[in-house]
Amino acid sequence: MTLTLFLFVGLLTVFFTLLFKRPLIDTLGENTLVHKLHNANWFQNHWLSGVFLFVMNAALFFLTGLILYGVTYLSIPFIHLLIIILAVIGSIFLWITINQAWQGTNRNRLKMGFVGSSFYGALTLLFAYWLVTLEPSYPDEDCFMDAIGLVLGIIVTTVAFLSCLMITGFAHKKATG
Repeated sequence: MTLTLFLFVGLLTVFFTLLFKRPLIDTLGENTLVHKLHNANWFQNHWLSGVFLFVMNAALFFLTGLILYGVTYLSIPFIHLLIIILAVIGSIFLWITINQAWQGTNRNRLKMGFVGSSFYGALTLLFAYWLVTLEPSYPDEDCFMDAIGLVLGIIVTTVAFLSCLMITGFAHKKATG
C-alpha cells in the first residue's frame, strides 16, 4: 500500500467516522471512565475539562511518538502502521468518552472542545512554520523529504484538530425523556 493510498484511506475513515459519529457514540455507550469524569466536579467546568482534553491529546501524541521511535529499532515491517491506527482509535475513544461525560451548554461545550483540540491546532501552526522556514543545513542538501514529512504532519494534525473539535465540541448528547 503506497503512502498516498494509506493517507487517502485514513482520511476517508475519519470522514465516515465523523459522518456517523452519533451511532458510534451510542454504540460505545457509557463506561467507567465516563462515570468517573461525569461525577468529578472539576470536569464540568469547560476550561478545566478543555485543559484536561488538551493534556490527554498531548500525552497520547507524545506516547505514540515515543512508541514509534522505539519501533524504529525493530525490523518488523508495517508495525508502525498498526501503532498509528491504534493511536487514532484510542484518540477517538477518548474524545467520545469526554463527549459522553461532559454536561453543559452548547456554547461551553464548544469552548471545551476548542481548548482541548487546540493542541493539534498549535502543532499544525508549528509544522507550517517549520515548512515555511525550511532551509538546507549545508549547500546542495535536498530538503524534499523534510518538506513531505512536514506536509504530512500538517495534514494529520489538521484532521486531528477538526475531528477532536467536531466530536467533543459539536456532538450533543440525546435528550432523555
